[in-house]
Amino acid sequence: MLKKRIIPCLDIKDGTTVKGVNFEDLINAGNPIELAKKYENEGADELVFLDITATIEERKTFIELVKDIARELSIPFTVGGGISTVEDVRKLLEAGADKISINSSAVKNPKLISDLSQEFGNQCIVVAIDTKFIDNSDRVFVKGGREKTALQTLDWAKKAEGLGAGEILLTSMDGDGTKNGFDLRLTKLISENINIPVIGSGGAGKIKDFEDVFIQTKATGALAASIFHFGEIGIKDLKEELKLKKLAIR
Repeated sequence: MLKKRIIPCLDIKDGTTVKGVNFEDLINAGNPIELAKKYENEGADELVFLDITATIEERKTFIELVKDIARELSIPFTVGGGISTVEDVRKLLEAGADKISINSSAVKNPKLISDLSQEFGNQCIVVAIDTKFIDNSDRVFVKGGREKTALQTLDWAKKAEGLGAGEILLTSMDGDGTKNGFDLRLTKLISENINIPVIGSGGAGKIKDFEDVFIQTKATGALAASIFHFGEIGIKDLKEELKLKKLAIR
């Protein structure tokens, strides 16, 4: 059985960490290098870095910032934002990333998933899916949640797995930043219908939310941002509480 992972996320805009609600109204959440050090020391299992405006601004991820953060980490480090080629991934892995996350570029060119998987191994290819319940169905959004696609979320997750994704980072846009709890229906649906690890994201507000997502769904990771950035929940305390609930936490 895969042990459950607690994963802080650094959403990066203009080189600083930001956080919003439902992908909007972004506020400054601190220095990404300092936050990375903090999470390493607190016992985070992994760290995710998402350059959230790279695709919109049609530029590549901040390589120098990735290098600076990677120097502080011994835990697995996933980087996403503006990745669209094999060469982009090579540069990020050389800069210190352990895994890369692709989203809009994978929707635009699904073959990218298989190309990257064949070149680097599927263990380091994460397909991030931003999804919203709209028109009575779960739909995939791209370009930082700004653009709705025709893709159904479950269909896309299955296709990504078939093309060679090693993991799905599933973000509920409806839950993002609300602190009302993870989208259990959606996370359960996706995690029970594919055979690769699923990280639930969007909506964490209290310790019980992590408990619920691990007990009620097959997610192997739970990602959160603002509750960690603003000190509302400590990672050490969270992990101790979950272990008391007899959950297999790293």
